[in-house]
Amino acid sequence: MSLSTRAARDFKGTHTAGRTPEELRELVSHVGAELELAPAEVIIEWAVATFGDRFAITSSMGDAVLAHLASRVAPGIDVVFLDTGYHFAETIGTRDAVEATLPVTLRTVTPAQTVEEQDATHGKDLYKTDPDLCCALRKVTPLADTLAQYDAWATGLRRAETHNRVIAPVVGWDARKGKVKVSPLARWSDEQVARYVDEHGVLVNPLVHDGYPSIGCWPCTRRVAPGDDPRSGRWAGTSKTECGIHA
Repeated sequence: MSLSTRAARDFKGTHTAGRTPEELRELVSHVGAELELAPAEVIIEWAVATFGDRFAITSSMGDAVLAHLASRVAPGIDVVFLDTGYHFAETIGTRDAVEATLPVTLRTVTPAQTVEEQDATHGKDLYKTDPDLCCALRKVTPLADTLAQYDAWATGLRRAETHNRVIAPVVGWDARKGKVKVSPLARWSDEQVARYVDEHGVLVNPLVHDGYPSIGCWPCTRRVAPGDDPRSGRWAGTSKTECGIHA
């Protein structure tokens, strides 16, 4: 039995409701290195066995790889989607297709203000005048508020996506949120993602095939030329590279 498989077995049933942030951080320190080389499915198995219904995954709906993986391990698992009010129609369509075709519980989270209310408060097109604040209001804060119901969350973060994510641990501690952060796909290459999509017929946002390898809100996302950095179309023309969720 591998170390990673044993970890999933040993923690089964030890759901973490009531544990303090210090206890959760200590848990990560013990198992993070052990799960580093584990298959993505085993990492999700460990998280589900450890955190139970206090574990959720997040998805920006660029594709449904993580949602598909998680649904195979734990049918009915919560999938959190942040509807910023600025998404492409294709992204909303992908979300709806995921909800209709996968055995998951989709949770669509919206900001405190609509786009119109935000315009009235902060001025029109905040994404132009203060993109950091726009992301904070429409992504970072709504996610933090939602994650208050969970002890751990999983992301589709991959080290191959950008140099800023090279050090992303498979299981780590998110000090800003006070949560365990799980990245089951962290070690996956672009080729592994493509192979999984092909083998399992996984839903992919149509924009991926239209020059948008990394998809965010429509005002801040541009097509990327073949061979360029896949994330160079995000916040194009600015020095911004992340929305703040993974800061």
